[in-house]
Amino acid sequence: MPSTPETTNKELFARFHRAVNTGDAAVIAATIDELVHPDVELHTSLPVPEPGVRAFHYVWTLLLRAYPDVQVHVEDLIAEGDKVVARSVVTGTHRGEYLGMAPTGRSVTYNEIFIVRIADGRIIETWGVVDVLAQLRQLGAITL
Repeated sequence: MPSTPETTNKELFARFHRAVNTGDAAVIAATIDELVHPDVELHTSLPVPEPGVRAFHYVWTLLLRAYPDVQVHVEDLIAEGDKVVARSVVTGTHRGEYLGMAPTGRSVTYNEIFIVRIADGRIIETWGVVDVLAQLRQLGAITL
């Protein structure tokens, strides 16, 4: 069966997540450089001090420092045209500074949804919603 753009884009996205789930900073950085366009546009509520691909590196450096065992479990992966949508559950253990909080040793599980647009075999744009409230509650930073 011939490959479709949707299949190819889903494979690219899955490849990115396989790299992320290694927990190896060098593997993640190399995969970002290979699969993410240098001028990628990120549309999230996370404050990232760097533009483009440097923002991806910043986010993953931050996450690996805070949650060295971070795992992204893709629950749903949907592709149409040049976009891929993933609904994921993220798990990790808070072992490093995160959003100004000292390590707690607590485990977290939170949800996220990302839409990525792919052009010429690279991620060129992302939109994301991350359940930071769930993280903060599980880390004891806020109570509700």
